[in-house]
Amino acid sequence: MKKLLIMSLILFSLLNADAQKPKLETATFGMGCFWCTEAVFQRLNGVTNVRSGYEGGQVPNPTYDEVCTGTTGHAEVIEMQYDPAKISYEELLEVFWKTHDPTTLNRQGADVGTQYRSVVFYHNEQQKALAEKYKALLNKENAFGKPVVTTIEKAEPFYVAENYHQDYYRRNGEQPYCRLVILPKLEKLEKLFKSKLKH
Repeated sequence: MKKLLIMSLILFSLLNADAQKPKLETATFGMGCFWCTEAVFQRLNGVTNVRSGYEGGQVPNPTYDEVCTGTTGHAEVIEMQYDPAKISYEELLEVFWKTHDPTTLNRQGADVGTQYRSVVFYHNEQQKALAEKYKALLNKENAFGKPVVTTIEKAEPFYVAENYHQDYYRRNGEQPYCRLVILPKLEKLEKLFKSKLKH
C-alpha cells in the first residue's frame, strides 16, 4: 500500500511538472545578416532559443560559403522557439519589421544578395494570416514611405548554420561589424521595445 502511494505521488508530480512546462511555438525570420537578427531576438522576453541558419533554397545542407554565392536560393534566417504566454507572434512581427528595412529588395545596408532578403517563413496558417495582414497594413499606411517587399513563405527545411555563427554577437561584440552594424540595431530595440526585453 505504501509503495503504491509513493508511486502515485511520483506519477502525480511528473504529470504536474509536465503540465507546467511552457508550450513553445516556432517562428522563423530573415532580415539580412543572421548575426544581427539573432542578437535582436535573443534579447526578447519569452524567446527561449534562437538558432542561425539557412532556409528557402534548393541545395540540401548548404554551407555558409555556398549560401554567400547567392546561388543556393537560401536566406540567412533565425529559427526561434518562444512562449506565446509571454510574447505573441504579433509582437514578434512588430519587432521584425521595426528593426530592419523591409523596403530594400535583397539587401540590408552593405549586405547585398538574395541571401539577405527580408522574409517571414510561416509555420501554420495563423502565422501566415497575421504576417499578410500586418504587411498589408504597413503598405496601406505607407509606414516606411516605400512599399514593404518582405516575402511571406511557407516554412521549408531549416539548416542550422556552422557553430561559429551561433551566439555571434555575444561572443564577438568587440568586432567592428558588431559595433558598427549590430549595436545600433540593439540600441533601437532598447528604445522601441524596452518593456519586452529580458532583464
